[in-house]
This record gives sequence, C-alpha cells and structure tokens, in this order.
Amino acid sequence: MKYRELGNTGLQVSEIGMGCEGFGEDGCRNARLLFDAAQELGINYFDLYTSNPEIRAAVGEALQGRRDQFLIQSHVCSVWKDGQYKRSRDIQEVRAGFEEMMALLRTDYLDVGMIHYCDSLKDWEEIVNGPVMEYVQEKKRAGVIRHVGLSSHNPEVALKAVESGLIEVLMFSVNPCYDLQPAGEDVEELWNGKNYEGHLINMDPQREKLYEACQARGVGITVMKAFGGGDLLDAKLSPAGKAMTAVQCIHYALTRPAVATVLAGAHSVEQLRASAAYEDAPDAERDYAAVLASFPNISWKGHCMYCSHCAPCPKKLDVASITKFLNLALAQGTVPETVREHYALLEHHAGECIGCWACESRCPFEVSIVENMARAEKIFGK
Repeated sequence: MKYRELGNTGLQVSEIGMGCEGFGEDGCRNARLLFDAAQELGINYFDLYTSNPEIRAAVGEALQGRRDQFLIQSHVCSVWKDGQYKRSRDIQEVRAGFEEMMALLRTDYLDVGMIHYCDSLKDWEEIVNGPVMEYVQEKKRAGVIRHVGLSSHNPEVALKAVESGLIEVLMFSVNPCYDLQPAGEDVEELWNGKNYEGHLINMDPQREKLYEACQARGVGITVMKAFGGGDLLDAKLSPAGKAMTAVQCIHYALTRPAVATVLAGAHSVEQLRASAAYEDAPDAERDYAAVLASFPNISWKGHCMYCSHCAPCPKKLDVASITKFLNLALAQGTVPETVREHYALLEHHAGECIGCWACESRCPFEVSIVENMARAEKIFGK
C-alpha cells in the first residue's frame, strides 16, 4: 500500500481507503471482517457517513485495540432520528448526534470531522454563519476534531468552502463522467442519462478550478463515488456507454490534483481486496486513456488528462506532472510557493524539452505538449 499526504493536515493516508457501505451487512458482523482485511492490506483511512447506531457501534467494537492503526473520517450533522438517517443543521440534534457517535465509536477524537453533505450555497451560508461551524471549531480547539472537512457533490459550493479557509479536507465525488457535468444542487442530475446525450467536451471548468484550488491551498481530497455507484463498471449502466474497470476508475481519481485517497465502497472482503489490488496493477491495467477516448459523445481533445500516455520522454521529463504544475500556476495567475517547490523537486524540467514531438504523437487527446513545455519553462524559469 502506498500513502499520500492529506493536504496540509500532516496525515499520511492510504491511497485506497474504505467506504462504510458494507459495515452494516450480515447483522454488522461484516464490519470486523472488513477492518481485519483493511489492517492486513495496509488500509488506514475510512469514512463513516452513516448515522445508524448499530453500524457505529460495530465499527467502535472493530476498532478496539487498534484505534491507532486507523484514521477516522466521520460525519457531523448526520444524525439518527425516529429510527432513520437524517441530515440536520439543528444544533441540538447535531450536538446529540455527535456525542452519541463518539460514545459508540469508543474514541475521544476524530482525525477528520466531516461536515455532512452540503450541496447548496444557501446551506453553506447557514453552516458557516451559524452554530454548526461554531460547534465544529469548538471541537477542533478541544482536540476532539483534529481536522475539519466538508462533503459535497457540488463544485460551486465546495469551492466556496475551500476558499473560506475553514476546511482542511474535502470529500468529493470524482470520476470521468461526473467531471463533465456543471455545478448543480441536485445530486441526482449527475446520474441523469439525459445529461450525457449531447456532445460533451472536456472537464467542467468549475470542477477543474476546484481541484486546482485544493492543490494550491493544501486542502486534501478524499474521493467518493469513484465508481459512480458501480455504474461505471457496467457498459449498460454507465452514462458514457462504455465500461471501465475498478483499477481504471481508481487511477483516474488518484491522478486528479489534491486527491489523497479513494474511499472504495466494499460490500465484502473480496471487493475490498479487489480495490487494494490497484497497488500491484501494471500500468497497462491502470491506463484509462483509451477507454476515455472511446466514450461516445464525449471529447477531451486538447485537455491533458494526466494519463502519462506521452511517456517515455527521451529527456526523461515527467510531462504529466509538469503539465499539472503548469495548470495550477495558470489557474492562480501566479506561482504558489508550494507549486514552485514541487516543480523544483522534479528530476527534469520543461526547459530540457527538445521539441521532438514524440509525446504528442502518443497523446490520445491531442494536447499541445511541446507548447506547454515552453510555457512551463517561461513560468518556472527552467
């Protein structure tokens, strides 16, 4: 298992994390099996969005004796009322739900306290200007919440949260189909087949801006819906009309700026192992470029997808990384110090490009790579 820094939190998280979908199965007995497998596989990060007290209690039981082996991302504002889940901004319900959660998990702190499911600007304003954010910050000052996060499916709302400086972690839905769709407050529209019937060109600019803002500001992204609820793995269900593999979906998410971990939903130990097998998958299995290029009605022409099809470079340039740093600098209108430092650490730099165009001949998306290398040399000075 490989590990990445979660933004500026200082946390080292496994590239493959666990969603909580399977924890409640088989009378919650599956929770212990999944945590046993996760520990064996080196998975140290998991998300717990559900407020079901039985599942929370099963997770708390599974964590006994190994709390220090796992990093918990659990949700504030996800409460259990009248026997069912509820998303709440009522501070009394939020407080009671949080206290119950901590008791059931049998822990005195969360590594990431995730403000739950904010997809509208009105809701964000209510959170940031009301008692919810005040409560979360109170818990952070007390050390009960180590780092503050927000979960969202709406890039417009997520960008507002990132730019506020109040969150350190963003839980966001990332996959090559959702990335085509514009911002919206109705999450169901991401699944609506009608939105994929017309010709779609390149990633939605607001989504791209969000990823770049997270990278520049040190906000780590934890990925949900990498498989689109499983739809992307089935050609009949995928809005793109083509099936991807789990490994391709994971690799796509992990090559987006600021992404640290993919929270793979697993209903069984076998499914969790299948996601963790990404770490041993050869480059040919990870490669998502060919399938993206084959999507009907969808074009990424001229847009770098960081797929590394341009490699190998005769001068050993890491073209995908150079392009990613270039895009981050262009998005900011300046060169953030962190971007400059990461660029400087590259073994080879854009100025070494000899303009042989071998990379462009291999690019499935017809990116002007040589031109990008010249721009990067000018911006970074080497």
